[in-house]
Amino acid sequence: MMITVLSGGTGSIKLIRGLRFLEKNITIIVNIGDNITKYGLYITPDIDTIIYGLSNQLDKKKGWGIKNDSFNFLNKMSEFDEETWFNIGDKDLATHLFRTKMLKEGLKLTKITDIIKNKFKIKERILPASNDHIETKLRTKKGVIHLQEYWVKYKGELKITEIIYDKIQDATPAPGVIESIISSKYIIISPGNPFTSIKPILEIPGIKNSLRKTSAKKIIISPIIGNRSFSGPAGKIMKELGLKTNIYNLSRYYKEYIDVILIDRSDIKHKEEIEKLGIKVFATDILMKNSKDEKRIAKFVLKSLHKTYE
Repeated sequence: MMITVLSGGTGSIKLIRGLRFLEKNITIIVNIGDNITKYGLYITPDIDTIIYGLSNQLDKKKGWGIKNDSFNFLNKMSEFDEETWFNIGDKDLATHLFRTKMLKEGLKLTKITDIIKNKFKIKERILPASNDHIETKLRTKKGVIHLQEYWVKYKGELKITEIIYDKIQDATPAPGVIESIISSKYIIISPGNPFTSIKPILEIPGIKNSLRKTSAKKIIISPIIGNRSFSGPAGKIMKELGLKTNIYNLSRYYKEYIDVILIDRSDIKHKEEIEKLGIKVFATDILMKNSKDEKRIAKFVLKSLHKTYE
């Protein structure tokens, strides 16, 4: 059974770690909208989080980077009066140097990602959503800034008036992306930020259409509990874009692309109105605090899909 996961943000790796204990044939399509060039290095934060997370090297406390890393490089850069708000550890630096070197030698991001994940002994298939460079940018009182600058430098505190997916209309899905969506039995949209982690995947020309055409059954795990997101700024962004932060509005946002939604049991009061949208609702405790929770949620996701369609 083939499963494709649309992945972005720190919640995604938790779900994927749980899924890999239950299924072997998993393809992970990863957001590239927060890719950024810093210090002359091409950095792919969401791809790296998946690779570090599946190789048991992720700093789980931070949710990014390599555990037990040092920051001598970054400290030295500050002596050159360089901005050091974007945290790169010394071990992490090697990944970015290798990727940048391969890009300069003419390799595509898909191939480089495959080489890197093999170096980390990861069996799952990891595909960047595109080989083209896309940037998620936000319009704020500081002007239009990169998502990483908003989230890391300004700690997500600036008010957002617009989200811009720069260069996305010129991008094409990476090789294997459309084929994976079309041929999968199940497609799982991870509990990432709808606007900054998942939409940069969906807005790449051809991906939405493939989600409409596929016979795969599609489920999303909600990134929202009550009126707030449990990880990242999803709730804040929804509010600033004029959307009431709740599970019903999230369901409306995704209704064209999903058949099933997994919500927190505390939001069960919204079940009836969500199901009127044509979306099947299942509820459980969706917070993933440890590996036991990750496996529990992954099992519940697959059980919900089996129960609905088999």
